[in-house]
Amino acid sequence: MKLSRKSDYALRALMTLVERFGKGPISIRELAEKNDIPRGFLEHIMLDLKSKGIVSSIPGRIGGFVLGRSPAEITMGQIVRHFDGLLAPIGCVSVSSHETCSQEASCRFRRVLLDIRNYTAQKMDAATLEEVYGSTPVTHEEVFSSAFIGGDGI
Repeated sequence: MKLSRKSDYALRALMTLVERFGKGPISIRELAEKNDIPRGFLEHIMLDLKSKGIVSSIPGRIGGFVLGRSPAEITMGQIVRHFDGLLAPIGCVSVSSHETCSQEASCRFRRVLLDIRNYTAQKMDAATLEEVYGSTPVTHEEVFSSAFIGGDGI
């Protein structure tokens, strides 16, 4: 599974709104600059999030965006599904975008992909923005762990 740019940018912006939760709005300009997101693209993302009640906008010179709900009530799963539609790594294990495969009845590796889908969905649905914001950033060493060095395509 790979997140779309929209999901990535939405999650970046939302982390900033979590950081500022209860401290007032942040302008679209500051939100874009802080998260290295093209402003025009971010405006579309924020309007989309606003239509779902995830963020609210406050008009005026000192206005901007704030979270529309508590960060404890919003999950990564909700955001990623909203922008990307599904969490399944392949169509034959997707519920919302199921694609029939001629090998479904005999496919052995489909089990692994179903397990990956279920694990990913469980992790993202349990990961509230509040909890994600409170976690520590991933280190370079974690990404490039010697346990995975031979794994081309990881």
